[in-house]
Amino acid sequence: MDWNVITSNLPLLLYGALMTIKITAVAVSCGFIIGLIVSLARMSNFVIIRLIAKCYVDVIRGTPMLVQIFMIYFALPQIIGTRIDPYVAACAACSINSGAYVSEIFRAGIQSVNKGQMEAGRSLGLSWWQTMRFIIIPQAFKASIPPLGNEFIAMLKDSSLVSVIGFEELMRRGQLIIAKTYAATEIWGTVAIIYLCMTIPISRLVAYLERKYNVK
Repeated sequence: MDWNVITSNLPLLLYGALMTIKITAVAVSCGFIIGLIVSLARMSNFVIIRLIAKCYVDVIRGTPMLVQIFMIYFALPQIIGTRIDPYVAACAACSINSGAYVSEIFRAGIQSVNKGQMEAGRSLGLSWWQTMRFIIIPQAFKASIPPLGNEFIAMLKDSSLVSVIGFEELMRRGQLIIAKTYAATEIWGTVAIIYLCMTIPISRLVAYLERKYNVK
């Protein structure tokens, strides 16, 4: 084990880890918004809206994320006639992918709330949207905390796929360093440890939130 290789390249790997966290934060934040909208659309009274939302979820969940990254970075520029920055493509692909999974998490959370809650809200004079906003969604969010935490961890690891388009997150930085030093054991071992250092605190945070909100 060559510790000099690790110490000399650790700043580069840590910067790559920062980029990984940045992409994940953007993807899950956008995915949160997309997922909430799509989950509500899937419960809409309008058939067309429900069908569009269902098609989006089925297509995204039914195709590999790697293909989605390629479609946005390589295929989309041919359609719009302009090159897409790797960072923008990475964030867009991860956000679209996360949105499909988050929508199912929210839909399950909303459906877990007793139907009587909606009836009670409407009987108090609240509109459908007001009932969803003030009564249903807050309860659904609490029930969705564990799967949302799992989605964040999964996206943190899956973001390594954006290395295929040349974006220098943690995985790509590791590949470039190995190409120069040939120290595969040292670098990949360090990369694995950095991923662990990022995912374990998130797992602990999710466990804390479960206890705080008494999520069953």
